[in-house]
Parts: sequence; structure tokens; C-alpha cells
Amino acid sequence: MDTALLTLLKEMIADFQSEAPDAGVERFLRLQAAPRKATVCIGVRRSGKTTLLFQHIRRLLDSGVPMENIVYLNFFDDRLRSLNRDSPGLVSEAYFSMFPGKKGVEKVWFFLDELQCVPGWEAYVDRLLRTEKCEVFITGSSAQLLSSEIATQMRGRSLSWELFPFSFGEFVRARGMSLDGRPTSKRRLMLAAHFDAYWRAGGFPETLDAPDKIRVKTHQEYQNAILFRDVVERHDVAHPRAVVDLASWLIDNTASTYTVNRLAGYLSALGHKIPKATVGDLLDWFEDAYFLFTTRIFDASLARSNTNPKKIYCIDHALVRSVSSGVSISDGRLLENIVFLALRRAGAKVYYYRTKTGLEVDFAVPRKGGVELVQSCETLAQPATREREIRALAGAMQELGVSAGTIVTRSEQADVQTPAGLISIQPAWRWLLSREAPGDKSA
Repeated sequence: MDTALLTLLKEMIADFQSEAPDAGVERFLRLQAAPRKATVCIGVRRSGKTTLLFQHIRRLLDSGVPMENIVYLNFFDDRLRSLNRDSPGLVSEAYFSMFPGKKGVEKVWFFLDELQCVPGWEAYVDRLLRTEKCEVFITGSSAQLLSSEIATQMRGRSLSWELFPFSFGEFVRARGMSLDGRPTSKRRLMLAAHFDAYWRAGGFPETLDAPDKIRVKTHQEYQNAILFRDVVERHDVAHPRAVVDLASWLIDNTASTYTVNRLAGYLSALGHKIPKATVGDLLDWFEDAYFLFTTRIFDASLARSNTNPKKIYCIDHALVRSVSSGVSISDGRLLENIVFLALRRAGAKVYYYRTKTGLEVDFAVPRKGGVELVQSCETLAQPATREREIRALAGAMQELGVSAGTIVTRSEQADVQTPAGLISIQPAWRWLLSREAPGDKSA
């Protein structure tokens, strides 16, 4: 037995228990445990996974759970580098040597942050769940093992919860405004102003109130960490420059279509000798890291859905602005990215739709009993734009047998009755809040 390591673990457990953690801004996502399953929180780097654990701990304490029944360890702590494949069990051994009377009698909550740093962690967690009266919560995202891969490793023995950067509603609360309130004109103006701030700052917690230069630099550091640690290092990519060039092209073409053949041709033109299959792998790895997301065309034929061009979106619209070349990123594309994330954050399977006449609707989301259709357009002020967007959405509604559709704009609001059904034009702030804060629907 490593006596020194056991002593260190006891000290770290006691240090955490001596002071309640800072729970930060309350997130809408609440972790829920299932019997004999680990609860895994997955998401992009710096999205607030550790803080989410602290919020769950705070709720446990508020419900009467003693602090002594809670174990929190961050395995990214350099003091724990000596943990090896044979020593994860020292964690529970250290705890129960501190509180022997609790073993098998009282429930204990284990919060294991960045657990992928410990070799053999899967077997340890499995044993913990089988042999102890406990709940286990896990987070992780690093070059050693992405959080999404942790969920894969624990398949059948875990329940996974996705955490994204702040939604608009969370952003509003983080800036000190309650989401409960009477629908006054002042309140509407305040929410619109908060959306303008959200538009500039994005959803990463660290950049909430950062000056522009700091925010841009922070976003660039995030991208570098994801590309080089979560993609290049994790998957031992032989051509890191190709990874950067591919990510740059995709960011510059946010909310646009692509094909793998086109991407392979682009990289070839830059001098990268990358097989088409590798380009497909890189796209998968970007998505595994919760960095870039792909949507397919909505089609009953899986073959047609897979062979048609796909669309690309990023984890944060403000990050797009910070890291892109700025040549082709329009405000309309950034708004579309915000709408995509709101749909994806809710766990929806998101597609785009193309009518038989070739008109495109940005989002088609299968729902029980039908399809939700959402169009995104920064402004409908130009008559030609308004007619095009309404015609596309109404055409999709008619083809899919849907009686309602939505157009999300920066600030416009109206209802339009069409032969296919009712189209609701909504300002982004209202539409976003309606999806996560029911009390604000009337604002």
C-alpha cells in the first residue's frame, strides 16, 4: 500500500469537506442519477462541468446530506499524478478509513472530476457501483480521454448528460436578471439589450464580462486546446497543419453546406495529402470534442440523407467571430448558429430541409407526431427576403403536413397566415427564452 498517497487522498478529501464549494451561476441542466449507474457530464472544454458538479453538491447539502458523505477529487491535480492502474481503489479506501462507520450503512456521493487521468478508472468505477452504497458522478475532457469517450467506455453502466456553454436564459441570469417577471415594455427592452450582449460575448462562462480583446484571445486559446489536445494529440494525427486548415475552413463557412469531397479537395489544394476517409474521421473527432457539429438533410431515405451536402455549426457563435478570418461570416449565419445550438442543446436530432422546388429551411426537428420547422433570418425588412423565407417555410410545411412554422429574426415579430398554416415571426430573445424559461413566454 502507498501510505503517502493514501495520506494525500485523505487530506484532499478533508480539504474539500472543510468548505462548501462555490456553485456559481445556476445552470438549467440538473444532473439526475440512476440506480447502479455512474452519472457522466459531457461537453466541450470550459463549458462549466466542474461548476455543475458543485451545484449538484450544493443541492445535496441543502437537502440535508452531510458534507462528510460527499467525496470530491479533481484528478487533474498534479499531486495525484502518481495514481496508477492499481491504485484508483485508494480513493474509496482513503474515504472509508476516515469514516469507517458509513461503509455499507450510509449513502456516499463520489464526484470524480477529470477521472480519465487515472489508468484503469473504468474497472474502479464499476466496482464502486457494485460494492458500495453510493452514487458516482464523472466529468472529463482532455487529450487522454474526451468526455464523450468516457460515456462510451461506461456504456450500459452510466447515464450521460450534455452540458453546453451558457444558453441565452442562463446568460441573462448570470448577468443578474431574473427570468420571472411581468411582461412589461421595460422588461422587453432589457431582454433585447441582454441579447445584444449575448450576441457579442457568447456563452462560455469565462468570457461573460471579458473585454473584447481578452474574449477573442480566450476563444483562440480554447480552439487551440481543442484542436491540438483533443484532436491531434488524442488521435495521433500525423498532419496537424491539415487539422488547423480544415477547422479554419469550417469555421469560416459556419451555417453553410459542405461535402467531404469538397473538403478533401480544399486540403489537397493547400498541399495536404489527406485521404478522404481521414477527412471524415476529422469531422467525427471535431464533433466528439463538442467543437463542430454536422446536420444532414431531412429525408426518409438514409442513403439520400448521407449523400447530400451537410451543414456545419460551431459550439459558440462568438467563438466563430473570434477565430474566423472574418471574410464570409455574416450576422445571418451567426444567428442561425445560435438557433441551431438552442435546438441541439435540448437534445434534439437536428436536420435541414429542402423543398421539391429547391428552397431551403434551416431546421427540421422530428417531434412526436410531426416535425418542427424553424427558419432563421437576421431581418425580413427587404420584401424580397421576406417573400423568399415565407415561401420556403410554407412550402416545407405543406410538403411535410405541418400546420405551423417559425422564423427567428434579430428583432422582428409578426404572425403570417399562409395556405399551409400559421408562420410565427419571433425576435431571437423571445424564441430562445420560450424554449427554456416557460415563465417568460409572455414577455
